[in-house]
Amino acid sequence: MNRQEASNLNIGVVGGTALAKEFIEKTALEYNKEGVDARIIAVADPDPYAPAMLLARDLHLTTVSDYHKLYDSVYNLHLMIILLPDENILLDIIDTKPPDIRVLSFPVFRFLWEAIRVEEKRLKERSEEMETILNGIQDSIVVITPEKEIVEVNDAFQKQMGYTREEIIGQKCHEVFQRTNRQCNTDDIVCPLNEAIRNKRPSQQVLTRLDHNDEHRFIEVSIFPIWEKDGKILRFIEISRDITDRKKEEEKTTRRLEQMVEERTQQLKKSHAILLHQDKMASLGKLSASVVHEINNPIAGILNLTLLIKRIVGEGGCDQKQNDQFLQYLNLMEMETRRVSRIVSNLLVFSRESQMEMNPLNLNLLIDKVLSLNANLLKIHGVKIQKVFDPSIPDIVGSEDQLQQVFMNILSNAVEAMETTDGCLVTILTGASQKDNHVTVRFEDQGIGIPEENLPKLFEPFFTTKRKGKGVGLGLSLVYGIIEEHHGSIKVDSQMGGGAAFIIELPITQPSDGISQQGG
Repeated sequence: MNRQEASNLNIGVVGGTALAKEFIEKTALEYNKEGVDARIIAVADPDPYAPAMLLARDLHLTTVSDYHKLYDSVYNLHLMIILLPDENILLDIIDTKPPDIRVLSFPVFRFLWEAIRVEEKRLKERSEEMETILNGIQDSIVVITPEKEIVEVNDAFQKQMGYTREEIIGQKCHEVFQRTNRQCNTDDIVCPLNEAIRNKRPSQQVLTRLDHNDEHRFIEVSIFPIWEKDGKILRFIEISRDITDRKKEEEKTTRRLEQMVEERTQQLKKSHAILLHQDKMASLGKLSASVVHEINNPIAGILNLTLLIKRIVGEGGCDQKQNDQFLQYLNLMEMETRRVSRIVSNLLVFSRESQMEMNPLNLNLLIDKVLSLNANLLKIHGVKIQKVFDPSIPDIVGSEDQLQQVFMNILSNAVEAMETTDGCLVTILTGASQKDNHVTVRFEDQGIGIPEENLPKLFEPFFTTKRKGKGVGLGLSLVYGIIEEHHGSIKVDSQMGGGAAFIIELPITQPSDGISQQGG
């Protein structure tokens, strides 16, 4: 093969001196690296034990005792570098070499080599300066290639991760950071290098890494890509800081704050319990005063009527007129006695002292019973009842006594709401939805209606719009409580001057965790 057609520059060294050995050491290993297209292939020296001859044999280079042998085309030599100061050797080679082999004389080589040595020294000093600077930085610095190979680290990184340089340099970053052979491209491991490539800007993340003891460390990482002119990445510079101690301290602080919050919560609960008790006592006082006032009024009326009847009877003789008066007085006494009974019943239910017995019952029959018990009340006020009952309504499971109390309270409120109006009709509708597992009862009156601002407060204890002496504001509150205990709901549809409608929904069957059934 013609030497001119060779793709690489083949070099032969003449002389086995220490200078030749230094030259070979610094250049022979660079062959085949990117951008290098020259190589030393042979060394010539009559002394087989010369320093350069020994190194050449170790590197499997050709060694000859006579440099004239290198003229042979089998070596495909392009350049001979003379590393011996004897000028006669230069003159001989010039006279005897083939015309296509070039020669570099010893003086020229020595001049170039000294210049290289000066530059090498300068670069070495600069490198030492940079190494000193990098090692003086407390943050860890790692230089990584696009192939994810670590090529440089500072002392801080070695100290942080507990590795020696020999254990790191040349290793893949994921092999060192995550102790795994697979790259960090899965959902559970985020690769900051890929983030920097994807976003085309520096990447900052907090990651967990394994040190040499397989202990997890929290690392605050900043990745700075170095771009070449053609847009390719030359290197990644990673600057990181171990924040494990800070993270642990934050966790301690969080736990301490959580403990403080828990302690404070317990204190607030105790304070709330005290305030709740005080509020209950205040409510009890308010309730007691209201109950005493409410019960005193009908009892005083009953007592006065009793004394009046007693006085008339004591005077002797009773004509028809007086009998009519007695009947009127007895009716009044009955009403007042019923009012006392209703007040006491409301208090009993409100305090939940009465027993809740859950049994199968029919709402149509129960409402008929309520209407029968209140027939006299309805007659006195001239109130008529329109029943629109669903005859196929299924039985439900509930407390007959409690639901009777609910319907009596709602009916009583409807009657009182129509005292000052021309209305005299209460419509009661029942229905069922097997699909939704509930029955519905609707009471509609023609009363004065309920102001919109009062609707949210309607079921609050002690809230009442009745005039003094007519109630303590517990009726609808106990209605709400009873229905809630039956896992039902109650809604109100009303507007001023348009009457009111109370809609009650009750489940056909009670939840398994509800009130246990009693009775047969």
